[in-house]
Amino acid sequence: MFKANDNYLKLPGNYLFSDIAGRIEAYGAAHPDKAANIVRLGIGDVTQPLAPSIVKALHEAVDEMGTAASFRGYAPDLGYDFLRETIVHNDFESRGAEVYADEVFVSDGAKSDCGNIQEIFSADARIAVCDPVYPVYVDSNVMAGRTGAYDAKTGLWSSVVYMPCVKENGFTPELPGLDEDVALIYLCFPNNPTGATISQAQLQAWVDYANEHGAVIIYDAAYEAYISDPALPHSIYECDGARTCAIEIRSFSKNAGFTGTRLGYTVVPRDLKDANGVSMRDLWARRHGTKFNGAPYIVQRAGQAVYSEQGKRETREQILFYMENARIIREGLAEAGYTVFGGVNAPYIWLATPEGMGSWQFFDHLLDTIQVVGTPGAGFGPSGEGYLRLTAFGSRESATEAVRRIRTM
Repeated sequence: MFKANDNYLKLPGNYLFSDIAGRIEAYGAAHPDKAANIVRLGIGDVTQPLAPSIVKALHEAVDEMGTAASFRGYAPDLGYDFLRETIVHNDFESRGAEVYADEVFVSDGAKSDCGNIQEIFSADARIAVCDPVYPVYVDSNVMAGRTGAYDAKTGLWSSVVYMPCVKENGFTPELPGLDEDVALIYLCFPNNPTGATISQAQLQAWVDYANEHGAVIIYDAAYEAYISDPALPHSIYECDGARTCAIEIRSFSKNAGFTGTRLGYTVVPRDLKDANGVSMRDLWARRHGTKFNGAPYIVQRAGQAVYSEQGKRETREQILFYMENARIIREGLAEAGYTVFGGVNAPYIWLATPEGMGSWQFFDHLLDTIQVVGTPGAGFGPSGEGYLRLTAFGSRESATEAVRRIRTM
């Protein structure tokens, strides 16, 4: 008789955002008169439509697919040259970062890559994660059997190195101790969920640490487009030595609204090799070619349009729209006496719950009393307890209405 993968059975409960959706659905069923009144600032899904230049590129690509002369079938393993070369020029060359087109792997989104990248590393590779953390980093390693046993009381895995990100350290992690045998380090800046950022000097220290200890940094830069401070790095490849220790993952979902069209990419430099000289770029290429048939041609053409001059203007306007939402939420709650973080160079606001209230308790309280939804910080890890994440990706009306309701409490 067949057996299920035991590693999957170790996963506690549901995926965080599935759990939240279930709670909202249950609340709506129990209170049908209030269901339509719920303001959702929990899941970080965008609400602004695709920019006109992107829609135009989609239409043109669809027309190409409708004629035999310009029809496209399977995409190249790494992605089309026109998109990868455009990415290199705009995202890296313009910042003085050394990245080449054959090191860029186009995919159907950053979430997939964040979950899949661990496959090219050994089963005994020990991971280090920020706490709080985007759940995919940990859950995908649980599925791979890399995290040890789960302690339901602490919410920690025995074989994972946790790096607390708390108010006292500005929600940025400290370097692991010298006795920690860490192989994979997950970093995300601007950070999801706290909205924290990292300076050039701080990021350089991580690169130096990884090179010194033979570790690899998985750098999730999904929110780099929201950085407004010119002193902050947008890419880990702006740091010296990053090509020998870092993999960077990017997304089109938050900077250009591709949550429903799905597009992202991962950079694996040729200089990144394991202890035996094995090219991690070549391993990722092998995995990519075996398990993925490429993002659709029409979506890759839309991705190319993001980098056009018109596309840059239009997507920048959308980013500014969301960041205005962030300002409204951040300043409105601060004026009401709440303690808030983030929301300056990131689209997330990290709200401290009222004294004595846990994250899930505050989540339920907001839903029950004023029908506002956030994401409980405890769902991101033990150090997230006592916080609620609010997203700026809603409409202007939802941002202002959420603040108005919370202020009335």
